[in-house]
Amino acid sequence: MIYRPLYVDKIMAYVDTPFVKILTGVRRCGKSTILKMIMEQLKTQHNIPEERIVSCRYDSMEYEDMTAKQVYAQLKERLSPDGKTYLFLDEVQEIKGWEKVVNSLASDFVVDLYVTGSNSRMMSSEISTYLTGRYVSFRIFTLSFGEYLMFKSQYTEVGEPKAELANYVRLGGFPATHLQEYSQDEVYTIVRDIYNSTIFSDIVKHNQVRKIDQLERVVKYTFNNVGNTFSAKSISDYLKAEHRALDNETVYSYLEKLEKAYLLHRCSRFDLQGKEILKTQEKFYLADTALRYSVLGYNADSVASSLENVVYLELCRRGYTVLVGKSGSGEIDFVAVRQNEKLYVQVTQEVRSEKTEKREYERLLEIHDNYPKYILTTDAFAGGNYEGIKTMHIADFLLSSEY
Repeated sequence: MIYRPLYVDKIMAYVDTPFVKILTGVRRCGKSTILKMIMEQLKTQHNIPEERIVSCRYDSMEYEDMTAKQVYAQLKERLSPDGKTYLFLDEVQEIKGWEKVVNSLASDFVVDLYVTGSNSRMMSSEISTYLTGRYVSFRIFTLSFGEYLMFKSQYTEVGEPKAELANYVRLGGFPATHLQEYSQDEVYTIVRDIYNSTIFSDIVKHNQVRKIDQLERVVKYTFNNVGNTFSAKSISDYLKAEHRALDNETVYSYLEKLEKAYLLHRCSRFDLQGKEILKTQEKFYLADTALRYSVLGYNADSVASSLENVVYLELCRRGYTVLVGKSGSGEIDFVAVRQNEKLYVQVTQEVRSEKTEKREYERLLEIHDNYPKYILTTDAFAGGNYEGIKTMHIADFLLSSEY
């Protein structure tokens, strides 16, 4: 197991607190492995004996037809009589009514609870009802660029970060694809399998979606338009042109389902002058860049928007709320906010002409505050500072600890 301190350290800070620790994120992003790491830390650093650590995985056949009551009774049997029990419930959303189980265990016994799940049934309104103020949630992402380099270094020679960035964008960061050397086709086969099981188990089966071909078309349109502003109407107009009529409501409900399965991230637009979040023309980013290529095939033209996707995910990983900034007629790729901190970020694959450079700088110069402003590019010689705007190579930004 390759240690992932970004998450483990954050979660370990809540050991022995009364909060239920909930880990969510797209399928196969490493939630179960992080639970194992926490169990390991409890044994080695907190000297918790093995018998006081109980772990169950609910997507196993063993629990297929179990009711919440049966699960509760079974867990109750396994609690330690000699002190606090540390309970790890993996993929718990497979049990209907799991919130009651967790709530009852937390209320009735001396336990420290950790649960994971890969769709938004985890974060539904039921949780709020049963566990108000008694849980902390952690969003787990696929590997960051730094983690990807660390994973890769375990089985092969790692190149210079700027050279490795292209591989990272192309192959994505699902941990399972970086445990050994795989070819691009093998990586996409693994990721397509993750995509198919998410679509089928978390969306089609859970929501009784009947028109799977419609859903697939919406997915393909969205994957093709990563980083572009669009609305449900633009999707339904596009499908109409293809003689596949689909109303806005249905498109919205599909987008929402993709979001709830953690495949998509919605990025709203923020009016920098009016200081308000705009309701229309959002952008969507993928949970991992490899999803796009495994479904649509690799295409060099899409690299610019995939770079944007990678930067977006990195900001989210670091706890920022990320919005698209609208200023006057222009657009700032990302306005990232974390408590009292703020960053403005423009991502451009290459600054090929003075005109492009001027456009990127002008948009940032229009913002009259003292928060850090970045222009990120893949230009090998990127660097320097112009009127307070920092130019950086994307690889350097992803590995930087300055934000």
